[in-house]
Amino acid sequence: MTVSTSAPFDVDVIRAEFPILNKPLPKGMRPVYLDNASTTQKPRCVIEKEREVLENYYANAYRGVYKFGALVDDELEATREKIQNFIGAAEVEEIVYTSGTTMGINLVANAWGRKFLNVGDGILLTQMEHHANLVPWQFIAEATGATVKLTPLTEDGRVDMEAFANLLNERTKMVAVTGMSNVLGTMPPIAEIAEKAHAVGAVVLVDGAQSVPHGTTDVQTLGADFLTFSGHKIYGPSGVGVLYGRRELLEAMDPFLCGGHMISQVFDDHSTWADIPAKFEAGTLPITQAIGLGAAIDFVNEIGFEAIHAHEHALLEYATEQLNSIPGMTIHGPTPEHKGAICSITVDGMHPEDMANLLDRKGVFVRHGHHCTMPLHAKLGLSATTRASFAIYNTKSEVDTLIDALHFARKRLRLTD
Repeated sequence: MTVSTSAPFDVDVIRAEFPILNKPLPKGMRPVYLDNASTTQKPRCVIEKEREVLENYYANAYRGVYKFGALVDDELEATREKIQNFIGAAEVEEIVYTSGTTMGINLVANAWGRKFLNVGDGILLTQMEHHANLVPWQFIAEATGATVKLTPLTEDGRVDMEAFANLLNERTKMVAVTGMSNVLGTMPPIAEIAEKAHAVGAVVLVDGAQSVPHGTTDVQTLGADFLTFSGHKIYGPSGVGVLYGRRELLEAMDPFLCGGHMISQVFDDHSTWADIPAKFEAGTLPITQAIGLGAAIDFVNEIGFEAIHAHEHALLEYATEQLNSIPGMTIHGPTPEHKGAICSITVDGMHPEDMANLLDRKGVFVRHGHHCTMPLHAKLGLSATTRASFAIYNTKSEVDTLIDALHFARKRLRLTD
């Protein structure tokens, strides 16, 4: 794909790069894919890059000096450098390949938490965290005697910063917060949170699974000590993710997984560890997936986050306006100026699963359920919501199709105005 960053954003040009979006469904409808917060579709350049590796030079990584192995090593390190630049890390060694965001958070919780958390230490989260940024901390708190506290939200679904300041104290050792809620779309003030956390000596982890695909990320500007994200949410392959950690933290941590590649020397009764990042990359890496992630980063960079954000925000504003015209509709979370491109909704008299099933009949693909955020849904007084989440290839006409499908669903369920 060739997209000039100076040219107007052309969604038709971008959509043409996604083969799956241009194939009709069995009844001739085009898929309206609005489950991007769960995973994104893949552009041709990512598909072709994975095929290139598998067809031309696939080999295990960091194992052999023969031609295939050397090419794979070069590609992996080139992608690592792309990731470093993509998120503003100071050093390439601060970039660790993982299987995804969940793995990254578990790595930090175990490798950092088990070593540095003690009885009575505090782990401060928010009420809107994905289970992947809550359950690992609960697990480590139980093992270490630390305590987990959740910062409450305001009525409109934003982080209550006054409550955050009151919960934060000198015993707080870890502040772990999403960069963007996968339900409400809320984008917490990460830099402000990090500044306050660092003032009491706490370490900050940012769950960037939702935020990294939608806007520029600079870990140094944000003040993030750790940041995690997944390849499959940023138009890359599944099975690969990234953990960024400040060098001094990664070097002080113990390994999480042990085995091949992460060692320096192995003796009968003890072992020593490889330098970072290899210390945290035990076993065989997701080779083709990691190299494919490099292609996805190139794809996103070519479009540019200024254009991406403008397009997605325009979709969010339009969708919000149109959804609010439907009787009985509630959009949960902040207004568009305070959130990313996610609308989690409920409609009076319509169960979220029924809504999702009926929308599917019209070729509209959305997600229903608690979205791995049970504490948040408990706060909302709901067991489930239906979520429409937008990406660079979505269009206003697809929003119109969503609205028409919702009217169809209301009619089928015989809901009256």
